[in-house]
Amino acid sequence: MQSFARPLGRQLARLARGLPQQRLASALVQRTPATRDARADSAQRPRGFATSRYDDGSARSAVINVLNNIGSKREVQQYLAQFTSVSSQQFAVIKVGGAILTDYVDELCASLRNLNQMGLFPVIIHGAGPQLNKTLEEAGVEPRYNEGIRITDGKTMGIARKLFLQENCKLVEALESWGVRARPITSGVLMADYKDRDTYEFVGEVNQVNVQSIRSAIADGYIPVLTCMAETAEGQALNVNADKAAAELAKALVPLKIVYLSEKGGIHDKETGKLIEAINLDEEYDEYMNKSWVIHGTRSKIRDIKTLLDDLPRSSSVAIIHPESLERELFTHSGAGTLIRRGTKLQQASSLAEIGDLSQLKQTLIRDREGLDSSSVVERYLESLKSRDFRAYYDENMEALAIVLPPTSGSSNSLAHLATLTMSRSAWLSNIADNVFQNLKRDFPKLAWTVKQDDENLTWFSEKADGSIARRGEVLFWYGIESPEEVRELMSEFVQHGRQMFGDINLESQLHRAAAAAERIRAGAASLMGNRRSGPPQQQQQARAFSTSVRPARSPIMAAVRSAQQSRTYATTNPNPPLGIKNREKDYPSKVALIGARGYTGQALIDLLNRHPNMDLCHVSSRELAGKKLKGYTKKDITYENLSPDDVRRMAERKEIDCWVMALPNGVCKPFVDAIDESGDKECLVIDLSADYRFTPTWTYGLPELVQRSKIAGAKRISNPGCYATAAQVGIAPLLPLLAAAPANPTVFGVSGYSGAGTKPSPKNDIENLTGNLIPYSLTDHIHEREISAQLGRDVAFIPHVAVWFQGIHHTISLPLAETTTSRDVRQLYQDRYHNEKLITVKGESPLVKNIAGRHGVEVGGFAVHSGGKRAVVNVTIDNLLKGAATQCLQNINLAMGYAEYEGIPLE
Repeated sequence: MQSFARPLGRQLARLARGLPQQRLASALVQRTPATRDARADSAQRPRGFATSRYDDGSARSAVINVLNNIGSKREVQQYLAQFTSVSSQQFAVIKVGGAILTDYVDELCASLRNLNQMGLFPVIIHGAGPQLNKTLEEAGVEPRYNEGIRITDGKTMGIARKLFLQENCKLVEALESWGVRARPITSGVLMADYKDRDTYEFVGEVNQVNVQSIRSAIADGYIPVLTCMAETAEGQALNVNADKAAAELAKALVPLKIVYLSEKGGIHDKETGKLIEAINLDEEYDEYMNKSWVIHGTRSKIRDIKTLLDDLPRSSSVAIIHPESLERELFTHSGAGTLIRRGTKLQQASSLAEIGDLSQLKQTLIRDREGLDSSSVVERYLESLKSRDFRAYYDENMEALAIVLPPTSGSSNSLAHLATLTMSRSAWLSNIADNVFQNLKRDFPKLAWTVKQDDENLTWFSEKADGSIARRGEVLFWYGIESPEEVRELMSEFVQHGRQMFGDINLESQLHRAAAAAERIRAGAASLMGNRRSGPPQQQQQARAFSTSVRPARSPIMAAVRSAQQSRTYATTNPNPPLGIKNREKDYPSKVALIGARGYTGQALIDLLNRHPNMDLCHVSSRELAGKKLKGYTKKDITYENLSPDDVRRMAERKEIDCWVMALPNGVCKPFVDAIDESGDKECLVIDLSADYRFTPTWTYGLPELVQRSKIAGAKRISNPGCYATAAQVGIAPLLPLLAAAPANPTVFGVSGYSGAGTKPSPKNDIENLTGNLIPYSLTDHIHEREISAQLGRDVAFIPHVAVWFQGIHHTISLPLAETTTSRDVRQLYQDRYHNEKLITVKGESPLVKNIAGRHGVEVGGFAVHSGGKRAVVNVTIDNLLKGAATQCLQNINLAMGYAEYEGIPLE
């Protein structure tokens, strides 16, 4: 088979040799953009090599975006290993269902454009089943089926052929409108025989695939787009099943991945209604084929996929996914749909004798250890296993090995401990690790384990867990725990004793201590059952790899986590405490006081603190609401107070508060800050949400995406940026080096919802006055104009307005440029700048206020450039109460208090 080299692959391969993940991303960022005309470039290249209009510059941006979406170093390595050496036509075959063409064509085109910008050319084959049903109904043709297969008579065939050509043309045109060169290939590729002419008439089964036209399209820089129409040797068109056609195409092209795009997003277990994330054919094929609900189309699909994968290399896989998950599925094995692969059959043993080859076992355990004593440590470890109940999981070559300490026989608690998990690089890349965890979850409903906080596969472990807690450089993970008492005891043991009590998946000889810890947890949980502390249901919290967290819809667990943290005091004796917690005895959770909680921002922050597992809101001050009960905070009952500066000073002298949040109007908070300064408590954190300290050099300006996070992490006085100012700076910063010199300065036309006018009645928050209206105000010298200009280091004109919606800001930013550029280059700059920012989304189209309201990030888009090439226009949206205020405040608190930056912030 002719090979089509992929320029991007060679670039990444060179970059990847010995290059850590962060340096790889940095190297990609630093590469100079180079744009070429596709036709001119193609003329200079030998025919047979894939070309793309986006070779280096846009490819760099696209790769960064993909690597940003890949959660762990393991998956980055997997991408580099698999995709940097394959020929382009071997990358992926993507079967597109008819419903995708009608309902999700934009999502499909966007993903294919990103792949094409990386120099990749997936082969597309599409169906049109729903469209055909509708067209036949309109034509008065009654559909006929036999064993689920459409009988295609002459009239149906004529309608189908015309329709399929129309749908093919529509998809090609849609791709072209997104800047993707696509070539329709509607004949000459799929050859077929009649399936059973007497029964099915013009229905065929593919017997040959001619790939030359596909190769030619890719060589010319086009994505090939095929229909599921085949033809006989005599030229008669036949209707073929799209899944089967995609399978035959895959057999001929031998791609790394075969993707079936489906609006359902995968295969669902009809007994539980849950999505099946993965099917390991080597271990689970017979099990699935025997399930009562696996019938008709589902049974045929699984059987056909197995037949296909049996003929392909073991590295190939089939994914059934929704189009919006296409990129993640192509570059990882943790997509959102159903992944079907051959997998690796694992062996199990519950004694060393069952394992057999102890020399191989020793070498497997030694490969993770360093130092001269590695052999003796392993010997002691194996000796301890002789007197312990355990279960080992491993593949034939012991590329992967897991050792689990099961719960004690007869115990009412079923918590098991993962004592050892060792994987070779090839085991990670071939996803044996996923196979191991499938077995663990099947055999052990409840499991706990620890890893180092700097483990390169931490994100992968987080995906496998229901919750986690970080302590002294270690992270405790668990899954399957339903009892709040068990969670509290588990956390308690971990906080007190760390990894010594829970074993070590990187192998330390601590099995007996781990077993003893497990017994204490079980006993503790049993004793607590008589004195249960039931917390109220909590709002959903996104699971995270760092600090304590629990996945959504596990409110009893969340209650237990919070209860455990609130009921214990843990002194910080860690020799390496979190950045921002220095030389001070620290209680957990951190105690927070909110001064000025009546406004919208204060309420938004209260909601976020309520979600945060490491924050305890202790005092809420509001002169107007003093004596009333605080609503929306469910961790405990709190009554509004009217704290004076003297009250604050006394509390600070007693070091009662770890973090003071000033949510007061401009010009009001200075007496409170002075009181804290006078108290002598130099370790407490003070964050001001007003503009009072945004121009004070001794205070740190807290915009994490644009200010060094290490600076925020080491700060004790932080000024929270303004909402308008945050959005404007995010929208301008990437283009700062390209801006024209003064007096040609950027102009920001901003429109805010009326929540930005505060709760005090005024014409700017009078809905009747705002309806059908747009109110400009402070047209020059607005405080945010000064703030934006000061932070960016150049003058910026800001023109604010208020509109009738409640929350959300829209900016239209006009940026004069020093040199001629294009909208594509502008967008690339923004993608590069924000590629690793979880709260900033860069998109092609202009963002809308209605899509950002109630959400915690910033959206940047539009990216128009004047025909003269020297003026760019960018649109930015932000929720003024969240990322514009409360969410950003919590980011700053987390950084300064030593927690994960996004802890307590729902990431969408």
